[in-house]
Amino acid sequence: MAESSEQQQYPDLNPYSASNGQSNIGQNTTGQDTTGLNSNGSMQEKAQSAGNTIQAKAQNAMDTIANHPTVQNIQNGPVADKARQETTAVKNEFSNLAAARQQPDAKTATGQPLTHYHSLFYSLLSWENPRATAISYAALVLAIFACRYLPLVRYGLRLTWIVTGITAAAELAGRMAFNQGVASKLRPKKYYTIPRETLESSLEDLEQLINFFVIEFQRILFAENVYATVAAFATSLITYFLIKVTPAWGLALIGATVVYFVPLAYISNKEFIDGHLENAGQIVNQQTQQVRELASQHTSKAMEVSSQTLNQYSTKAKEMMGQAKGKAVDQGIVSQQTADKTEESLKQAPSAPADEPLSNPAGFQAEQSKAEPVAAQY
Repeated sequence: MAESSEQQQYPDLNPYSASNGQSNIGQNTTGQDTTGLNSNGSMQEKAQSAGNTIQAKAQNAMDTIANHPTVQNIQNGPVADKARQETTAVKNEFSNLAAARQQPDAKTATGQPLTHYHSLFYSLLSWENPRATAISYAALVLAIFACRYLPLVRYGLRLTWIVTGITAAAELAGRMAFNQGVASKLRPKKYYTIPRETLESSLEDLEQLINFFVIEFQRILFAENVYATVAAFATSLITYFLIKVTPAWGLALIGATVVYFVPLAYISNKEFIDGHLENAGQIVNQQTQQVRELASQHTSKAMEVSSQTLNQYSTKAKEMMGQAKGKAVDQGIVSQQTADKTEESLKQAPSAPADEPLSNPAGFQAEQSKAEPVAAQY
């Protein structure tokens, strides 16, 4: 009770007071005040120790999770092994696809070399690397649907005004508050430029791509491969009617599916399709031979008919000439001797030359001067 009645004594918190027994904390031997320095140092040490403690706890938690049996089973189990195998296979197939970009040894029918895109697209569409081809098809389909259902232009414009607005606001706020802009502070010492080698390689690659389409169009147009020409005809005919009822994105999706899966169907059933194509070629050749034989027969018959018709008209003409000569002699218009000479000269009249005319005009005139006019015989 006596202790409770007495006033409880509290320690003096004044750092400059000597009653708490720590008068030298706030002062040093030189009389300078080091309280703020000590307090700042202790706060930094506490913050650093707290950060180290949090980092250690987080690392321990991550190690605990990583060493948990469930996580270990997932990381080292069959699913993880299969995922790693598939990832490695995809990387290898894309590497093979990139290595396929080489100029092929085959040439066009005119002897011109092909582009390296011929090898690339052949490797891509022939499903030599199925994972890479499937991923490229899926990416193309997603791009078509994105262009169809996502307003990409609006998103691009929105991102542009957001970025430029934030940059302008930060720059103005920095100049007003700190007399130095934020964007100008982050500005690089030298702006990025595309190297000349990169531009030249890109332009060369673009040239190869354009020439690929140009060469293939001409090969189809001039029927270097008749099956490709027929396929292009069927595709353009079907597209001509589909474009009336199908939107552009639908045509693009159908075209991409046909381009990717028709070669796959052909490769999967190559023997069956080649057998039918060979049979179709034989039937076409037989029909062509029959048409040629029929045309030859009709031509020979037409020549026989025309020869007979010419002979008939020639006979009739001779008969008419004989009758006209007899009438002229009977009526006393010409004498019998003159009529005979005329008939004989007509029989001996030169026929049309079988050889080509002489290229020398002087020789032609010499030959013409040798010909005796018919009128001189009368």
